Amino acid sequence: MQLAALLAASPAFFTGTCAVLGLVIGSFLNVVIHRVPVMLERRWRAECAELADAPTLPAAAGVPYNLVVPRSCCPACGTPIKAWHNIPVLSYLWLRGRCARCSARISPRYPLVEALTGALSALVAWRFGFGWPTLAALVLTWFLVALAAIDIDRQLLPDTLTLPLMWLGLLLSLFASAHGGGPIPVDPRAALIGAAAGYLSLWSVYHLFRALTRKEGMGYGDFKLLAALGAWLGWQMLLPTVIIAAAVGALVGIVLIVARGRSSSVPIPFGPFLAAGGWLMLMVGHQLVQFYLGLFPG
Repeated sequence: MQLAALLAASPAFFTGTCAVLGLVIGSFLNVVIHRVPVMLERRWRAECAELADAPTLPAAAGVPYNLVVPRSCCPACGTPIKAWHNIPVLSYLWLRGRCARCSARISPRYPLVEALTGALSALVAWRFGFGWPTLAALVLTWFLVALAAIDIDRQLLPDTLTLPLMWLGLLLSLFASAHGGGPIPVDPRAALIGAAAGYLSLWSVYHLFRALTRKEGMGYGDFKLLAALGAWLGWQMLLPTVIIAAAVGALVGIVLIVARGRSSSVPIPFGPFLAAGGWLMLMVGHQLVQFYLGLFPG
C-alpha cells in the first residue's frame, strides 16, 4: 500500500517505474517476437504431417518449445544466456553486442525493442497518470510492439496475439463502463462497433483491391489488428489510424525505393504502420477528435 501511495503521489517516480518495467517487458517481448512464429511453424508442420499421415518431424515431436522452455541461448554456439547477461540494454552495451562465450554478433534488435518498450511505457505513464487506464494502455502498447516487430521480421500478424488483444479490449470495455468510463478502454458500444468496423473496413478494401488488380494488397492479420484497435480505442479512432498508417507506409515505401533501390513489387508489411497509428491515437486521439469537432461549432 505504501508503494501504491508513493506511485500515486509522485508522477516522476511512477513514470520512472513504468520505464523500468517497460525495459523488463521488452526483454520478454524479444522472446515472444522470436518464438511465437517458430511455435506456429512447428504446429503447422505437425498438422500437415498428421493430415498427410507422415511421420512427425523430430523438432516438433516431444521437445517442449514455448515462451518459457527452453532457456534462451546464443544462436551461434548454443550457450544458455546467464541472468547477468540478460539485463535489458545494459548487458548488450557491456558485452559490446557479442556473445560472452563465442563472440558471435547479437542482433541490435534486442536492445532496440527493450529501449523502445521502456520509452513508450514511460510516455504512457506520463500521459495517463497513476490508475487502471495506464495499466490498460501499457498492455495495449506491449502487444503492439510485439506485433509490429513480428510483422517486420516475418510479415505475419499471429492470431495468437491479435485475437486475444481484440477480446481483451472488448472485455475491458465492460469494466470501463462499470467504473465510470475513461479514455481507454472505451465504452462497450464503441468497442463492439470498432471491432466490427475495423475488420470489415480492411476486409472490404482487400477484396476490392484483389478484384481490380488480381493481387493481394494485405493479409488477414491486418484486418484482425485493426479490429483489435477498434475494440480498444473505439470506432471513432479507426479512420485517423488508417490514414496515419497509409501515409507513413507510403512515405517509407517511397524512401526505400529511392534511397535503397528497393523494387516497388516487394511487399512492405502494413502491420507496423497500423500499430504506430493506433498507438498515436491512444495517446492523442481524443484531443484530435475534439479539435476537429471544434472546427464545426453548432
